Amino acid sequence: MKTVAAILVETGRPLAIEDLEIPKLAPGQVLVEMAYSGVCHTQLLECNGYRGADPFLPHCLGHEGSGTVLEVGAGVRKVKVGQRVILSWIKGTGADVPGTVYEWNGHKVNAGGVTTFSQYTVVSENRLTILPDTIGLSDGAFLGCAVPTGVGAVLNTATLRPGNSLAVFGVGGVGSFAVAGACLSGAYPIVAIDLRKERLKTAERIGATHCIDATEHNSLEEIHKIFPRGVDVAIECSGQTTVMEMALSAVRSQGGIAVIVGNAKHGRNMKINPKELNSGKQLRGTWGGDSIPDRDFERYARLIASRSLTFDWLQDEPYSLLNVNQAISDLEQGKTLRPLLKMVA
Repeated sequence: MKTVAAILVETGRPLAIEDLEIPKLAPGQVLVEMAYSGVCHTQLLECNGYRGADPFLPHCLGHEGSGTVLEVGAGVRKVKVGQRVILSWIKGTGADVPGTVYEWNGHKVNAGGVTTFSQYTVVSENRLTILPDTIGLSDGAFLGCAVPTGVGAVLNTATLRPGNSLAVFGVGGVGSFAVAGACLSGAYPIVAIDLRKERLKTAERIGATHCIDATEHNSLEEIHKIFPRGVDVAIECSGQTTVMEMALSAVRSQGGIAVIVGNAKHGRNMKINPKELNSGKQLRGTWGGDSIPDRDFERYARLIASRSLTFDWLQDEPYSLLNVNQAISDLEQGKTLRPLLKMVA
């Protein structure tokens, strides 16, 4: 059996759309027919070589999506044939199986425990979660990364409370979901900071009460005009180390929390003034919004089903798998917040 897949053959070059031979399932693996896949900034870093040397080339890409189970390997108990599932890089329960290796014209193509830029994909059992019937496959794709990372950073990592003030630095895909999570939590005020006016308009539509255009204003000065003591929580989603430093400076002393979500380019480091921490500020990292798939994905799905969490602001039409390079380019240029690839007609 073969699958059409987008593979990274060489960093700095477009992905190749090729037919790959699917190997026999190993114990603990699952074959999924993909419906949708999200495209994340992580793939931008990988494609451009910004994560450092890539020892696994050529390899498959993608780490969030949705689809239907076609076949299960020996020992798989979590999902059954015919079930709709969420695919995520965040590990849940089940077998943790090393990535598979596909065949391509006599060459080996590597894949991790989960990849999603393909018509069919082999996935480790622990990267799958059953998708509730209450939501569609297109919305379900974002439960693999964007929702748990953005919403989870607010609800789980920062433990935001009603009435807490919040600043989100970088309101692309994940940052926009962080704004949505802040609205769910009852935060007020909610400040969105970005370099792109279109993104700020979207953040305002989602529920941001204040928007700061970083091309026109000094973000820290503007934040301190609104909050002289600093905000309760800052969520950084830009991936820029200078912005990470700014997020820590933006929060209040004695309990202010700065959460770093964005992935920086390889070799870039933050500079921290110890006095920031001596003053009682907290700097927190997060692994997928500290979301636990088997606990949180169903909860996020209920929020979507109840319309408490909506994707109305994601207005772009899905891209076809054959147009994956256009989707990546549009994401890099800021023309779209979170591209969605549609795998089937």
